[in-house]
Amino acid sequence: MDIFEKCRRFTRAKEAIEAGIYPYFRPLSGNDGPRVFMEGREIIMIGSNNYLGLTHDPRVIEAAIAATKQYGTSCSGSRFLNGTLDLHHQLENKIAQFMNREAALIFSTGYMANLGGIATLVGKDEYIILDKSDHASIYAGTRAAIGAQIKRFVHNDMESLERVLSQLEPETPKLIVCDGVFSMEGDIVRLAEILPLAQKYNAQIYIDEAHGVGVLGEHGRGACEYLGLEEHVEIVMSTFSKSLASIGGFVAGPQYVIDYIKHHASPLIFSASPTPAATAAVLKSIEIIETEPEHMQRLHHISDKMRYEFKRLGFDIGHSKDTPIIPLYIRNDDLTFLFWKRLFEEGVYSNAVISPAVAPDQALIRTSFMSTHTDEDLDKVLEISAKVGKELGIIQ
Repeated sequence: MDIFEKCRRFTRAKEAIEAGIYPYFRPLSGNDGPRVFMEGREIIMIGSNNYLGLTHDPRVIEAAIAATKQYGTSCSGSRFLNGTLDLHHQLENKIAQFMNREAALIFSTGYMANLGGIATLVGKDEYIILDKSDHASIYAGTRAAIGAQIKRFVHNDMESLERVLSQLEPETPKLIVCDGVFSMEGDIVRLAEILPLAQKYNAQIYIDEAHGVGVLGEHGRGACEYLGLEEHVEIVMSTFSKSLASIGGFVAGPQYVIDYIKHHASPLIFSASPTPAATAAVLKSIEIIETEPEHMQRLHHISDKMRYEFKRLGFDIGHSKDTPIIPLYIRNDDLTFLFWKRLFEEGVYSNAVISPAVAPDQALIRTSFMSTHTDEDLDKVLEISAKVGKELGIIQ
């Protein structure tokens, strides 16, 4: 047996393609935000994280074009050496101000921000405590933390968290890492209950605000602001690829912590820096979020409507609350793929999510909405979802 034998044995994707139910890597030939073009058809998109619809805002596009004309298409180096622009410093200062933090550090992807932040902060024989539903990039960061001890607790279960914490040495450094908004479930971290446990057991807190920035809080700073507890959280992280209409990510917190990450994080030091276009797009997106709250207001109206209507139709939406992420639990892989296929055939693109992205009995259709969806778009999605759900026996 050679190194490629496992590749030969992997036939799951090929079988799904042959059965016509493979939902992944579908190419887009055009993208207007709420509606996209795929396989020669216009499709309503309810699978995007473009929550505020800013990827198509003319001001964001123009900012990216202007930065490209000034700086070129690439920085051709890492932040550590020749790849830091004054534009990068502008963005880091802006993020720190926007997020109410002393300092911020940007990375080329959100995945690398978690990889660099977590793996750099937690060392040998120190503890990382994770919610079992944390994002894959958080788990990647924990695996890269050499010698760190990893513990997990049941999703949003405070009794489980306290059981884990109570079994650890009191004086050993500990970092509790949670999503602010959980990317599949659409629910929010129980931060008010985590804080006293962290204090009791001598732990610090790191919150991933990837799906919270631009979505939650009076100013769009995420779940910590929404819950009124941001001053109690030491480190926040987020990505640029959701509400901020670009690609990249950041870690923000006390100046001395950011300085340490800046000089020790391999994903920062050994990766090419964010492009001028990506950086400028984030700067303009933050400006729009700060000055035009109507985008978030419209998003909340849409999210509340769709949550109510899906539930009224009989779909199991779990514990989704106050976010544009609304799961439709199917709890069977094959039926999830079939439901996805029928939605797609009827003109709706969603995301089919099965294990290992979720537990084996938690297969779901992940729907997510944008402030730029029209009422016509939403009503059509509900009509098609009801039709297909009844056809497949998912709802009555």
